[in-house]
Amino acid sequence: MSFSAILVAHVSGGTVGLLSGAVALSSRKGTRPHKIAGNVFLISMLTASAGGAFLGFRNSEWDNVFGGVLVFYLVATAWITARREEGETGIVDVIGLLVALAIAALAAIYGIEAARSPTGTKGRSAASDFLVPVAVATLAAIGDARILLRGGLRGAQRIARHLWRMCFALFIASAAIFVARPQLFPAFLSKTHILFALGILPLILMVFWLIRVLLTNAFRRTAPPYWTNQGAGSALMSAIKPSPKK
Repeated sequence: MSFSAILVAHVSGGTVGLLSGAVALSSRKGTRPHKIAGNVFLISMLTASAGGAFLGFRNSEWDNVFGGVLVFYLVATAWITARREEGETGIVDVIGLLVALAIAALAAIYGIEAARSPTGTKGRSAASDFLVPVAVATLAAIGDARILLRGGLRGAQRIARHLWRMCFALFIASAAIFVARPQLFPAFLSKTHILFALGILPLILMVFWLIRVLLTNAFRRTAPPYWTNQGAGSALMSAIKPSPKK
């Protein structure tokens, strides 16, 4: 695969991931559009993150390498969380923990090297660019360790894990397009702060749904069987949207 083909796959995957993610969050549980959007989001984000990590490596943009690997890890582990039974753990969780620890450790090392260098950079990445990968990967690793120690997750905690990982991956993609690259859009969008709002919208939605799932009775009003039968996207919406009363 050529360099240009990887770039096209990265951009296309990110664009499709944003659109499908928006549909998955806004469509009603159990509907065909919601199921399709969830599957499309998974594939497109894995494609975009893998392409982004490769391009970052080719361009010595090490923060993008860690960012790409981190998004791939978040989406994959969120999907696995939705597909498995409650209280279930396995070798995948051990691998996930090792991956998260590796991202956090290597990103921290590269950040320190960048801070100590005369230019304040590592390749084309500034020391501050490594803060988010270190922080998020560390938080994710703690979550993976808790799963192994507790023998899996159940109920709202399980949904919260799926929720924040999918939404944060979507946030990274949206921020990379709308916030980091405002030159791709008409100038008035930047002046009116529309691009910034679009960039952080997934993060705001993540916080909102986490509060609803963990601190309210929203999860108790859901039907548990949907979790294992409707896929990652549908399962999330089954948990956060109560079924209509008959």
